[in-house]
Amino acid sequence: MPPTRPSGQVFNIVVVVQSGRLQYEALLLAASLRARSPGFAGKLYLAEPQRSPLWRRDPAVTDPAVREMLQELGAEFLPFEPAIFGEKYPHGNKIEALAHLPDAPFLFLDTDTLILGDIGQVPFDFARPSASMRREGTWPLMQPYLTYDQVWGALYARFGLDFDRSLDRSQPADYWQRYLYFNAGWFFGQSPRQFGARFATYAQSIRDNPLPELAAQELYPWLDQIALPLVIHSLGGGRPGPELSGMDGDITCHYRNLALLYARESDLVVEVLEEVAKDQPLRKLLRDHEPIKLMVYQNKGRKARELFDRNDLPRREQMLRGPLKAAGLWLR
Repeated sequence: MPPTRPSGQVFNIVVVVQSGRLQYEALLLAASLRARSPGFAGKLYLAEPQRSPLWRRDPAVTDPAVREMLQELGAEFLPFEPAIFGEKYPHGNKIEALAHLPDAPFLFLDTDTLILGDIGQVPFDFARPSASMRREGTWPLMQPYLTYDQVWGALYARFGLDFDRSLDRSQPADYWQRYLYFNAGWFFGQSPRQFGARFATYAQSIRDNPLPELAAQELYPWLDQIALPLVIHSLGGGRPGPELSGMDGDITCHYRNLALLYARESDLVVEVLEEVAKDQPLRKLLRDHEPIKLMVYQNKGRKARELFDRNDLPRREQMLRGPLKAAGLWLR
């Protein structure tokens, strides 16, 4: 049996917020946290990249009404100046932001996440970091002359890590699920500064000093997901156990796109989205974002929902995207 953790742990949540789509997603996330987890005892931090030599235009949230609403919902802005990745790799903001958090247990969430239940009751073991397993085999792409063992093994060797210990031997040899690979939509740990420093070191090393085994591999946009399992493994973590099934389950939903949400997610997810979006002060802001206006307030999401049988969904996301795009429902 996995060890039980104390209920009602205190930890911080951090998301990266910028102007545009991310600010509206952050409104939905913050509103759902307040509605569905009112007893959450930690702090919701909005890590906000600032103008810097790596950003040609200001990425910060400049709409005063949006900023005020996010603060009313209990969020605290955490400005930081990107110094490693910047606009060439915006995913790097989640790596750099960690150095600016208070050094206490943390949970990182992508902004395109809804809180569905009491997140404070999830029994995270912060001393054993982990991350989302809601992923597909997006990286690496296999070449005729390389195996998964060679690609991942070279990465573990670079950082002096025990590759064999990371393998899931219940999966077939040279099958992508045998190897530690996460979706970076959520991850957690004990110390954001330690975690962030290692994340930055590993990601920079992979980017700036590429291994021969990675010569034919695309690093963008996958760099964060390449480095993340190495960081988690190095800190004594691994795959999440059944005690964390509420993540990507009945506690959180990383929906990624509103059309995908309506197409594939549970009735609970749709209920939470529409419940928080109907709040009148919030609605006045959210309707300025075209995808939310169309999918939620003009009921295009219901049309997307009618396209699929949620008891018999395609296995790959790409097979959902095609019909949604054909119906004019794929909006960003």
